Amino acid sequence: MAGPANKRQKRADYKSAQREDTGPVELPKKKFYRQRAHANPFSDHQLTYPSSPAEMDWSIYYPAFAIAAPVANEIGSTAASEEAATVVKGISKDVDVADIGCGFGGLLVALAPKLPDSLLLGMEIRTQVTEYVQERIKALRSQNMDTGLYQNAACLRANTMKFLPNFFKKYQLSKIFLCFPDPHFKARKHKARIVSTTLNSEYAYVMRPGGIVYTITDVEDLHNWMVQHFDLHPSFERVGEAEQEADECVKVMKFETEEGKKVERNKGQKFVALYRRLEDPPWPQKSELDQ
Repeated sequence: MAGPANKRQKRADYKSAQREDTGPVELPKKKFYRQRAHANPFSDHQLTYPSSPAEMDWSIYYPAFAIAAPVANEIGSTAASEEAATVVKGISKDVDVADIGCGFGGLLVALAPKLPDSLLLGMEIRTQVTEYVQERIKALRSQNMDTGLYQNAACLRANTMKFLPNFFKKYQLSKIFLCFPDPHFKARKHKARIVSTTLNSEYAYVMRPGGIVYTITDVEDLHNWMVQHFDLHPSFERVGEAEQEADECVKVMKFETEEGKKVERNKGQKFVALYRRLEDPPWPQKSELDQ
């Protein structure tokens, strides 16, 4: 006699039932998408990523913002009739908010209605967690068809420590969120932390001047590490306490993310630091170089 179904079988049965269900789209159940809390960013995860930002097709993630163009016919000319076949070429605006290591998407779904003029992207390395966030956003879009809410939020699987500039061009982002990242306590693991001299330069590359990097953690040692590395980077300056506390995104980061809620339940501390992207210094004139 067969025993009870194991977790993997239950997960497969649940997802199969979700695909076959033609009724109202319900929010996914987190218990069927759980995965190890952390993944090794240096492993080969067989990820799909564009060779450059220009090659990225964002229309599949933000269909409400998709734009189309006429398809060229076989001899290279463009079909002129309104009935001509069209092909999606991209979206009408750029993604400008990135939640790196978005987890189960709490920040994304909380910020999407508060930032209606921005396109928000969650980037998560874990397969099951990414799938959960995608299904969560799909359900929220379906449940809010009349208002159009959550069309500006999406999630994809990515390793930002390796491929961030493959997705975003220079000066594209206005906000980057680093919420409760893996602390990597052991000294030999510090190279895997999401904040470092090298990674901060990549953040500076994709962020527009005036943009903000938001960091939060419940580990004081990691907070001090992030502050130290951002303080030393010439492209960033720390945002003052008054401005930080007045920022609505900080409140969401503290109380709407899954980790933030857990820390609150456990009466733990949350350490926050915001950094503003500075203007790049002007290039020296040729006459100055000749001196």
